[in-house]
Amino acid sequence: MGNPPPLPLPRPEAPATWSIQRLLRWTADHFATRGLDSPRLTAEVLLAHALGVTRLRLYLDFDRPLEAAELGAFRDLVRRRAEGVPTQQLVGGREFHGHWFAVDGRVFIPRPETELLVDACLSALPGDGAGARVLDLCAGSGCVGLSLALERPAARVDAVELSPDACAVARQDAAALGAGDRWTLRCGDLFAPLPAEAVWQVIAANPPYVPTGTIPHLAVEVRDHEPRLALDGGPDGLAVVRRIVREGAGRLAPGGLMALEIGEGQAPAVQTLFAAAGLSPAAPIRDPAGHERIVTARSAAAGSIS
Repeated sequence: MGNPPPLPLPRPEAPATWSIQRLLRWTADHFATRGLDSPRLTAEVLLAHALGVTRLRLYLDFDRPLEAAELGAFRDLVRRRAEGVPTQQLVGGREFHGHWFAVDGRVFIPRPETELLVDACLSALPGDGAGARVLDLCAGSGCVGLSLALERPAARVDAVELSPDACAVARQDAAALGAGDRWTLRCGDLFAPLPAEAVWQVIAANPPYVPTGTIPHLAVEVRDHEPRLALDGGPDGLAVVRRIVREGAGRLAPGGLMALEIGEGQAPAVQTLFAAAGLSPAAPIRDPAGHERIVTARSAAAGSIS
C-alpha cells in the first residue's frame, strides 16, 4: 500500500474559515497521517507558539478565527514539522527538569529520560550541595549541569562540551537561567581542558551512544536535524563511554558517583567497564519504557580496604 496523498495545507487567503478548534483538529489529523508522535499535542504546541499564547488560551478561544498573518505563520510551522524539523527546534526550546532550555540545530534536544540522570546525581548531593564539586561531560545545551547547579546552589558545577556551537547555546542557557556564577563551561575534549589535579564528588555524562551503523536508521527528526557529534558513539556506541570511565575513575573523590546515560542493551557492558576501572556499579535505572537507561557506580570510600 502506498503513502496517502498529501493533505493540502490550509491557505491563508480565507482565515475566517479557520477557527482555532477547526485548525487544531485538521492539523492533528495531518500529523497523524504522516505518523508523527503526539499529533494533537504537537499541533497545540505549534499553534500556541505561532499565536504567542499558552495552550490553555487556545481552549479558551476555541471559536476565534485566525487572522491571515497568524494562519500564514502557523502554516509554515506545520510544513516544517511535516518535513521532519523537531518541534523543539521550531519553538526554540523545551522544558527540562522544571526549567526552559533554548535549543536549535546546534545541540541535542534534551529528552525526558535524561531527567533520570539529573535525579541520580541529586541523590548523591544532599541539602544544597555545599562543598560538592560536580562535573558534567558532553554538556550539550547544558541541561544536566545547569539543572544540578539550580537544584544544588551551593555546589560548584564544571561542564565540558566538545562542540563550539553547543558551547555557545549552553552559555546562552546559563545566562538566561541565572546560574553562571556557579557553573563553569570549558570547550574541549572530555577531561583535556580540566585542571589535572581536580576531583569531583559527582561525574555525570549523557555521551553519544548510538552505534555508527544505526544512525542512518534513526527517525528523520534525529538523523537529519540533530548534531551527529551528539549521536555517534562509534561502532558499538561505547567509544566515548569507555574513555569517560577509564579517564574518570581516578578523578572521583572517595565515595564519589559516576552516572551515565546509555543506550538500550548497553548496561551489562558498561557495568563491566565500571568494575574493570575499580568502581562499584549499582543496579541500572530504567526509563518509563522499561529500558536500562542510567548506570551509576561509586569509587571506594576513604579508608576502605580493597
